[in-house]
Amino acid sequence: MPSLNTLWSRAVVQELERGGVRDVVLCPGSRSAPLALAVAEAGPGLRSWVVLDERVAGFFALGLALESGQPAGVVVTSGSAGTHLFPALAEAWAAGVPLVALTADRPWELHGFAASQTMPQGGLFGRFARISESLPVPEASSGAFRHLRAVVARAVAASVARPAMPVHLDVPFREPLAPVPEASTPAGLDDEALEGRAGAPFLRTVAPVSRPPEAELEAVRRRLAAAERGVIVVGPRARADRLATAVRALAASHGYPVLAEAASNVRWAPGQPTVSHLDLLLRNEGWALAARPDLVVRVGGGLSSRRVSEWLDGAGAEVVLVSEATEPVDPQHRAALVLEGDAVAICEALTAVTAPRRAAWADGFTRASARAGSTLASALDAERRLTEPGVARAVVSTLPAGARLVLGSSMPIRDVDAFAPAPAGPVRVLANRGLNGIDGNLSTALGIAAASGAPTVALVGDLAFLHDLGALVHARRAAISLTVVVVNNDGGGIFNFLPIAGSTPRFEALFGTPHGTDLSAAAALGGARFSRAETPAELATALEDSGRPGLRIIEARVVDRATNVEVHQALGAAVARALEEGGP
Repeated sequence: MPSLNTLWSRAVVQELERGGVRDVVLCPGSRSAPLALAVAEAGPGLRSWVVLDERVAGFFALGLALESGQPAGVVVTSGSAGTHLFPALAEAWAAGVPLVALTADRPWELHGFAASQTMPQGGLFGRFARISESLPVPEASSGAFRHLRAVVARAVAASVARPAMPVHLDVPFREPLAPVPEASTPAGLDDEALEGRAGAPFLRTVAPVSRPPEAELEAVRRRLAAAERGVIVVGPRARADRLATAVRALAASHGYPVLAEAASNVRWAPGQPTVSHLDLLLRNEGWALAARPDLVVRVGGGLSSRRVSEWLDGAGAEVVLVSEATEPVDPQHRAALVLEGDAVAICEALTAVTAPRRAAWADGFTRASARAGSTLASALDAERRLTEPGVARAVVSTLPAGARLVLGSSMPIRDVDAFAPAPAGPVRVLANRGLNGIDGNLSTALGIAAASGAPTVALVGDLAFLHDLGALVHARRAAISLTVVVVNNDGGGIFNFLPIAGSTPRFEALFGTPHGTDLSAAAALGGARFSRAETPAELATALEDSGRPGLRIIEARVVDRATNVEVHQALGAAVARALEEGGP
């Protein structure tokens, strides 16, 4: 018969799967062997992935959950292994992504006396885990097994509660860790303890209502009806649902424009046009002043553009914040009202039933957006150098229908938002915008590619690429297809836009951080097909196969970082001049 460790681990894995976990990422280790074997031997409804590096594993699991919307599990061994999951769990906490972290542990009698690979692991992730449970060592009693199942089922349900969030289970085991068979089933274990409740979690948790009270919604409806110059602003949001349709209906019913970032998955969704290139439109001070709203409905994550955020904050408008996140996205405290719940349900509840009004107000934004797009197309088509705005435009323009575009933090997400036109077909845009870090960008993209099965293109900077080279090893081992476009300006280009660039002679060493790395050698880690582009024509050729099967690395060697600032300024000035002929 199976050992007690085997039965205990099988119960854990059964409750993970019955609670909605479809993918579990495994890292090599001895103490986690019972869990790893239970995952590997589970039914066809549970996929297992083996990743050598725990940090890569954490972000890979994050990508799986980000794309699928389902909780993903990640299993590591005891000791310091769990600490490498911390960056991914912090991002998942901030971005509202469901993860289940399982850290194998040594039994209590080995703690506190310097046993090898032993450290306190209970509560390891602090406030970044909604639930953190330190399980007991396996115990051969029906009561213990029932409690185990209930705790695991409750933890999985908590990971997908609104807002979604990581949970942590610390799972200690005594030796023997190998699946040594026993002569008989441990006494005292009944069928329900051993098998749970077939086809359902041992404990099913029903989520609370997803929309605010009707009286609050009615008060907001009256404010929307009264405001003459309202806008709906949508920041980054990964969930695949009806938000784009709901936001467009809400906007149309009140005659408001939709100001949606590319990573909101609202801007490029089918339907009435939304406003693009807003950061550039605001370079024209007259237009920015004339376009100031008196009411703002905010949905989604924090905005990538500081200029847009400062314009909204400085408008003096009433702000209604629709919040699905762990924390309300309102660092300047402009909102007097936060509506917590499901954004789709709230937007649908606020949609007016009257005919659309204020068409001239919304049309002014649409005309300005179109004028900016035409200006950018002319300017970038005439550019013979390879620039960062040109790379963003080229990558988006060549995306196949149904593709996933994963944007690196720092400049790529900002450049796509400011300069890219709508792609030819529907795409999903995803990014780690919970904490806006550059760590784990490639690993997250691999998780998205694995979960979606769709053509996936990651656009990242050179430092983000070098920060996550372990992901390339995983891509090769798991045979995951991904196209990575690396914008190589030999350093941290975003710092050249900040005041620090002109304030110290130590700027280049401490902030610019040139690395001089041959990226073809880095690509060889993953056995990737590698190409290098130094002109727009070379990039266009390299992108012809983007999103196709296999791992591909395209290095885009762009103009130097100082020239890049000048290019951005020149394009912004061109858009500002184009708007002089009219405003909203």
